[in-house]
Amino acid sequence: MTEYENAVEIRGLTKRYDGFTLDNISFTVPKGCIMGFIGQNGAGKTTTIQSMLNIIPIDAGEIKLLGLDHIKNEDEVKERIAAAFDDCPFGEVFMPVQIERVFKGLYRKWSTDTFFRYIDRFQLPRDKKVGNLSKGMKMKLQIAVALSHDAELLIMDEATSGLDPIIRNEILDVFRDYLMDGERSILMSSHITSDIEKIADCVTFIDNGRILLTGYKDELLESHGVIKCTREEYREFAPEDYISARLNDFGTQIMTADRSAAEQKYSGAIIEKTTLEEIMQFYVNAEKKEWS
Repeated sequence: MTEYENAVEIRGLTKRYDGFTLDNISFTVPKGCIMGFIGQNGAGKTTTIQSMLNIIPIDAGEIKLLGLDHIKNEDEVKERIAAAFDDCPFGEVFMPVQIERVFKGLYRKWSTDTFFRYIDRFQLPRDKKVGNLSKGMKMKLQIAVALSHDAELLIMDEATSGLDPIIRNEILDVFRDYLMDGERSILMSSHITSDIEKIADCVTFIDNGRILLTGYKDELLESHGVIKCTREEYREFAPEDYISARLNDFGTQIMTADRSAAEQKYSGAIIEKTTLEEIMQFYVNAEKKEWS
């Protein structure tokens, strides 16, 4: 079995459509980590994942999953990874017991016991048609399938989108259990930054087909900060010292990517902790610098 340091390695990935380009993106998912792949709807998350799974052909770049080329070694890669999507891919007329028999014939390491253990844990009916299941049940069924063939990498595309908080937390708990041995990894795309903040080790932020930020979540939250000040005070800040500024009738908020440097240079400034959602908002507006 191939030894690898990064569960995912993407180098210079480019995919062109009319009106949208996935623009020379690069990032890695270290083995044993959960990577939160965040961005607005339409930012390029699904295009990236479809490229990784070789659902769509890429125009340039290199993708390695578990140390293997995603095209040259596609069969081995897909034996060792799993994926779940916002839209359930299973036929509406099939029942979980029938789906189990299908996947049993597809994967060498398929475990019937594991599948039905998840079915019972999720309280899913074994002989109810997929078309009659709720959105949350369909996602749980996908996850039961994904985790039943000893996959080393789990790729989730907006897996918690549209689900209520109780179901989302239940799914996040399952992911934590999945990662316990340190040999497995997750790439989890989402625009729900609160979920990513709860569970992710690393974060990659994509916007309009470009990677704006990637790194360890705790380090990004520690290094970034929000400065609240008046408009007059804001004018004293050098543009190179902040990502962007949000101006409103009550004052100004400035996002800095280097809290310690800002504290030294602007000693009177009060710099507050931030969230992934705030970081995303300020980076999205970085080109226009000022916004409201």
